[in-house]
Amino acid sequence: MSKREFPKGFLWGGATAANQFEGAWKEGGKGISVADCARSHLDIDVKDYKRQNAVTTEDVLKALETEDTVYYPKRRGSDFYHHYKEDIALLAEMGFKCFRMSIAWSRIFPNGDDSEPNEEGLQFYDKVFEELEKYGIEPLVTMSHYEPPVNLVLNYDGWYSRELIGMFTKFVETICRRYKDKVKYWLTFNEIDSIIRHPYTTGGLIEDRFSGKNFEEVIFQAMHHQFVASALATKICHEIIPDSMVGCMLTKKTIYPYSCRPEDVLIAQQNMRSTYCYGDTQVFGEYPSYLLARFKNRGINIVKESGDDEIIKKYPVDFVSFSYYSSLCAAEPREGLKEAVGNNSTAYENPYLSSSDWGWQIDPLGLRISLIDLYDRYRKPLFIVENGLGAKDIVKEDGTIDDQYRIDYFDAHFKAMLDAIEYDGVDLLGYTSWGCIDLVSESTKQMSKRYGFVYVDCDDYGNGTFERIRKKSFDWYKKVISTNGASLFEE
Repeated sequence: MSKREFPKGFLWGGATAANQFEGAWKEGGKGISVADCARSHLDIDVKDYKRQNAVTTEDVLKALETEDTVYYPKRRGSDFYHHYKEDIALLAEMGFKCFRMSIAWSRIFPNGDDSEPNEEGLQFYDKVFEELEKYGIEPLVTMSHYEPPVNLVLNYDGWYSRELIGMFTKFVETICRRYKDKVKYWLTFNEIDSIIRHPYTTGGLIEDRFSGKNFEEVIFQAMHHQFVASALATKICHEIIPDSMVGCMLTKKTIYPYSCRPEDVLIAQQNMRSTYCYGDTQVFGEYPSYLLARFKNRGINIVKESGDDEIIKKYPVDFVSFSYYSSLCAAEPREGLKEAVGNNSTAYENPYLSSSDWGWQIDPLGLRISLIDLYDRYRKPLFIVENGLGAKDIVKEDGTIDDQYRIDYFDAHFKAMLDAIEYDGVDLLGYTSWGCIDLVSESTKQMSKRYGFVYVDCDDYGNGTFERIRKKSFDWYKKVISTNGASLFEE
């Protein structure tokens, strides 16, 4: 029997986002983003996502009055801004083929509506891409990853305003022209479906600013503007960079029926559709009939301009990227079922699975199921751009970090990926683990929820040296990459 390994050219790597990783929130001409105004509620249950994601105009205005970086941890991130050479060298040491990152809109256009880009911000990413090129690491760049300039929230009401389409496409054209010789792989909006779960972070929407309006309709109107902007971004990217590949990015909500009761099966199917509708629109270039039915049944009216539908249809994405961390169970509400959480969602606990320190259920087979579902549905190349285990890593007295639990997590998930490729015929371009170097968690705004192969010496309150320390998983992942996955099957 021949040895098992991943396809030649498979893009192994890791992923970060500027708002969680860069820091330097006011350096280099950067403007203030929505993430810089997202307070960490360290005094509440970190599984209380409703409270975590509830943002008011007053919250944002209070944030703008303070320079605090303790309770606004994304302002400091992991300080990649000052550590980028060291960090990229660590990625190269692991043998990364690909590094997913985002370009902060507010670092290029500090207010979003500026007439000219911030040259110092453009130069920073020049240096990052040159460093990646030095080591032969392919950048995968997200154009918008939870970081619109806060000015667009306060003066335009975020993506509810159609004006943001033009501002965003100006940003896209700027970065595509600037980095056309440095970046081939692009993603438009990170987890575009998350606008339903945390509208402030994704869409710059604050409910109290829409008094008298149906806020669900506001969210879907903003979503429509993002669909048009995503299609135009794909068009711009292809025109400026002919060999570029542009993908959408979805939260893969893999939801099982809790039982074989038809009611449970139906609710699970409905929940899955609530995420699929975003991929369906960006891949097939039109709103799916079930989403249009939802609009009709709930009295939601989406205002379109002439030509919007044609733009969405003409410029679909080239590939589908997604995040996958865990699966969930759905059931018609009934007593006796234990709640579970995962990636800003709440459902029911699967009794057949174990859970992470933060209650996210661990389901490697669910990743294979997800790959099959997505490939069967879209028939376009897939890219796993977020996956990983958030855990409480402990530095031992000798300075080492034994994260065998993370190795076990990746080992099982990687084998599931290869099964999907070899046995299920899935076309998978690559894999970037989330938070390959520790960063501020999006779901909890904590540093202590660590994902990386590299430890960053910083606690939830910003205390620490920001020293980078290799974990046990660092050398393990290095071997996986160097053998293209063959090491997973060594005795």
